Amino acid sequence: MSESFPLEVPFLDLRAQYKRIRDELLDSITDVADSTRYVLGPTVESFEQQFAAYMAADHCVAVNSGTSALHLALIAAGVGAGDEVITVPMTFVATTWAVSYVGATPVFVDVDPVTYTMDPEQVEDKIGPKTKAILPVHLYGQAADLGPLIDIGNRHGIPVIEDAAQAHGAAYGGEPVGSRGFAGCFSFYPGKNLGALGEGGAIVTNDARAATRMRALRDHAQGERYHHDELGFNYRMDAFQGAVLGVKLRHLESWLEGRRSAATRYGDLLADLPIVRPVERSGSRHVWHLYVVLHAERDRLQEELGAAGIGTGLHYPIPVHLQKAYAHLGHREGEFPVAEKVGRECISLPMFPELTGAQQEAVAGALDRVLS
Repeated sequence: MSESFPLEVPFLDLRAQYKRIRDELLDSITDVADSTRYVLGPTVESFEQQFAAYMAADHCVAVNSGTSALHLALIAAGVGAGDEVITVPMTFVATTWAVSYVGATPVFVDVDPVTYTMDPEQVEDKIGPKTKAILPVHLYGQAADLGPLIDIGNRHGIPVIEDAAQAHGAAYGGEPVGSRGFAGCFSFYPGKNLGALGEGGAIVTNDARAATRMRALRDHAQGERYHHDELGFNYRMDAFQGAVLGVKLRHLESWLEGRRSAATRYGDLLADLPIVRPVERSGSRHVWHLYVVLHAERDRLQEELGAAGIGTGLHYPIPVHLQKAYAHLGHREGEFPVAEKVGRECISLPMFPELTGAQQEAVAGALDRVLS
């Protein structure tokens, strides 16, 4: 490994992707502007059909964010005030925001120490009379262990709602994540594997009745114009984002292969370094939204990598059960040791489809020097 790496490497480079498809994007945006159909409409409907087909699901309901997608999915599953939802503390807080929005309580189980996704062996003990949903998170692009989770849900009559905000194109047992449970919820925040030029989200489901209800709920609960049968929301996707996502979806598979190649290259470059490298679950397809390694001196690593021109991220340093917003649940440090260890030690290395071999060598070289 060379001693000098003059390259500065950003954590995420959205410009590289934009430059490659700029003309396609601008053409699609111009078409929407000329149409004057700026909210929902045929552009969004077209994307919904394409994304549903890609996800091997019967229905897709496009909304304005991944958080909104989770919120509507929970409502459609019948979760409400006083209920409980089993989920994980190692996630972005939007997962539990949605649970709180419907008046339910998040009940946490720890994550698996290898994949950092929901540990199915801990779920059954947390099921009680108030449990109305199981909400696993496909963290960092890694599929949660859906087989046993869905078996548990079926056994107890509890729907599984998949938080797939970071897992566009990930698969479990050869099937796309998001399509196995009652519903799968996606975010199209710009940095995601499939990102809008702004905010966006979607729910995929095979339940026609749930899809119909969520379509109404996103548009002020209008089953018929100016007829409001229940409390609704303004969660509509704007047509510009639908157009952008329709263009980007055509490129998603090639971008995912770029991410998978970069992850393989990282595995080779970092093999001899004293860090915990991520792994791909057997029988699954990891789509590497993030490449997260663990080290006990994470804060020092991040500071020194930054000084060397290497961008990094933290996903996520404070597990949800220790967030001040959820202090009322009464959790204490030590209750979920795996999630807490990941929070203390995680550091996300640069990861995007256009990441070059030279850039990854620069990252590995900087890590080698810092760890030495």
